[in-house]
Amino acid sequence: MIEAIGTYLPVWGSATGRVPGEDEDVVTMAVAAGRGALADPGTPVDTVVLISRELPLLEGGNGAPLLAGLDLELTVDVREEIGGAPAALEAVTNARPGTLVIAADVQGGAGAAAVRCGSAGPAVGSLGRVTRSLPVVTRDASGTVTEYADPRLLRERGVRRSLERLGPLGSVVAVAGLARRDAEQLTGAEGLPALPTTGASAALFALAEVAEGAAGGPVLAVEQATVALVELGPGPVAVHRDEAPPRSQPVTRPGAHADIAVSLAAYDRAFDAKLRLVAERCTTCGTLAYPARFRCLTCGSEAETAPVALPRDAVVYTVATIHVPVPGLSTPYTVILAELGDSAVRLLVRLTGAEAGSVGIGDRGRLVFRRVAVRTGVPDYGYAFTPEGPAEVAA
Repeated sequence: MIEAIGTYLPVWGSATGRVPGEDEDVVTMAVAAGRGALADPGTPVDTVVLISRELPLLEGGNGAPLLAGLDLELTVDVREEIGGAPAALEAVTNARPGTLVIAADVQGGAGAAAVRCGSAGPAVGSLGRVTRSLPVVTRDASGTVTEYADPRLLRERGVRRSLERLGPLGSVVAVAGLARRDAEQLTGAEGLPALPTTGASAALFALAEVAEGAAGGPVLAVEQATVALVELGPGPVAVHRDEAPPRSQPVTRPGAHADIAVSLAAYDRAFDAKLRLVAERCTTCGTLAYPARFRCLTCGSEAETAPVALPRDAVVYTVATIHVPVPGLSTPYTVILAELGDSAVRLLVRLTGAEAGSVGIGDRGRLVFRRVAVRTGVPDYGYAFTPEGPAEVAA
């Protein structure tokens, strides 16, 4: 059963599709969508399923930064799956209560959506699946994409034949993985919602559209010649959307290539504090330290400290915009000393989701999970400041 849905779209792009920012990838978008699905109290999450065809790490996994960004415990089971819209739809169908299913895409429209499954809400049941092979688009282990440029072949020999084998579709109310025009021609349905992505996340965006109507109905997911059909039952679902209006990407100058090696020892030491935004409180005088310190700067105590989760709402304390070329960074870019809530902790972060130089002292916003660098092939995550914007929330 679906308890809540969260969606996220990068701010950059147009009405026809979004593109990720330089500091965004599948994990950062998955965190944004997942936090939306977790915004309200519900069934405790013990399993996270992440589905994409563009996972940043194929060895070593992406589970630890994902859990950190979602503020979930290290003991939560993370399962990563390479797949498209049918895989995402079936992950929700097969999920037991306490599962958070997240799907994210970088290409074919960037975005992510998450479904929180629990013991209440409308149910999702499988109506059928057809798995066939017609590899019109292929991607090898190095990321090289090859396309067999014949959309008619895919439509007629791929999707149409699979739908014939699937059998009656009923009154399909949403189709994921196809452009709306193709979806309506192939299914005979009218008035289908236009979805912002065509990959794995499209299936969960489709569930969000149907859930907001509260009437339910059959939802179809397509990836090349594979199709899956499910039935979403009637009933209200809280849908939390982080979908700011699209804006054109700013013009920047790419910096010179910088092959900076990662120090895994330093990466490990800073991981929890940086990704979970956890400070330590002196148990003698109450001073907060971020990152943790062996000795309190205020009273000098070396006693045990207590972890404190830092707020994510922030105010610009001071700001600077850099125009000088920097290896590995596009310029101009803005750095901000952000004061976090009422904690008196200040954090140096980059501006994201807005043009460089567009914020000033006193502006309010929040810290969001972002990729701060890639060193020796290792994505390094942290936080950036995004100014207050018109994120939509629907229920």
